[in-house]
Amino acid sequence: MLPDRLSDFVTLSVSVFIESLPFVFLGILLSIVVQVWLPPTLIERVLPRRPVLRRASLSLLGVLLPVCECGNVPLARGLILRGFTPAEALTFLLAAPILNPVTIITTYQAFGWDHGILVARILGGFVIANLVGWVYSRHPRQHEILTPRFEASCRHAAAGPDHDHEHDHDHAEEGRSSEPVRPGLSHRTRTRLRRSALGFAEESSAMLPALAVGSGIAGAIQVGVPRETLLLLGSHPLLSVLALVALAFIISICSNVDAFFIMSFGSTFMPGGIVAFLVFGAMLDIKMLALLRTTFTTRTLVQLLAIVGLCSIAIGWGVNLVA
Repeated sequence: MLPDRLSDFVTLSVSVFIESLPFVFLGILLSIVVQVWLPPTLIERVLPRRPVLRRASLSLLGVLLPVCECGNVPLARGLILRGFTPAEALTFLLAAPILNPVTIITTYQAFGWDHGILVARILGGFVIANLVGWVYSRHPRQHEILTPRFEASCRHAAAGPDHDHEHDHDHAEEGRSSEPVRPGLSHRTRTRLRRSALGFAEESSAMLPALAVGSGIAGAIQVGVPRETLLLLGSHPLLSVLALVALAFIISICSNVDAFFIMSFGSTFMPGGIVAFLVFGAMLDIKMLALLRTTFTTRTLVQLLAIVGLCSIAIGWGVNLVA
């Protein structure tokens, strides 16, 4: 027999892990579809030209591009390389982890319509992302918010047409062979299937350890932190928000499953703290900062932390005041 505290830790951790696992795999599969199978120019053809509407549309692309925040970083880099402004890419980058169907479904599964948590998360994510996009759209030289290395890559991409490697490779294969086409999968399809299999393996190897660690942290906090401390923090309108914003930044859990993680705190913390956790953690955390440092300058990341953090705290505090 395990000691009671250890048994509680195992039960809580395993329950969070098992509840989250199907949605992790769903997110990985959808991510692969977006990155491997969708035409790269599809997004550009459907966007409006007016800057405000264009950014608003980009912030809603998460509905069609259901990728967690980690997968959104390379997608955002690709948008900039294809000619989108950094402000537009930031709008997509911050909104997509919240406004994608997997995140919305998991949040609903965890909380339903209770306390307006789902609605506050969706609206908060949309407003903050578009606010950040508007702020950086006012920057007179947007290229200066990019790292010198990535900015040089953008200039190189803009200097000439970008050829699709697979397209060129297929034509090269056709040119080298005059044999009739054999029935079966084409070379491009086989290549995409290989990329899909590799992508699934890579995403799974990155996501599952993070999910296991996050589940363990959830169980450890629930068991290890004195109940009185949790009640003290969780019942205060502002302290509950600050505590869960800090937790979201540290644990760096995926937005596709963070609702299940924080669900175990629902009986202890006020709903505004839960909302702040779900909004801030999906946009910025330690893991995301490391990924974003490949694209944006340190100064820009500090500014993003300040804007997103203060807005998330304000939204969470506001929810607590009206709860």
